[in-house]
Amino acid sequence: MSVARVTEITSESKKGFEDAIEEGIKRANKTLKNLTGAWIQDQEVTIRDGKIKSYRVKLKVTFVLEG
Repeated sequence: MSVARVTEITSESKKGFEDAIEEGIKRANKTLKNLTGAWIQDQEVTIRDGKIKSYRVKLKVTFVLEG
């Protein structure tokens, strides 16, 4: 039997949503072991002077607990 846990992380990028997702997963993988999946809970942009300055995602990351 396995037990998994879900944790929420926020990641930001100046390039785009896909980059924010990739960077968030990359960073989570440094700290959390046994990552098995993730889903995007929310996306948003920050705007300054009428232009998009950054892309932000809230990710739910799933990892299996060691036994």
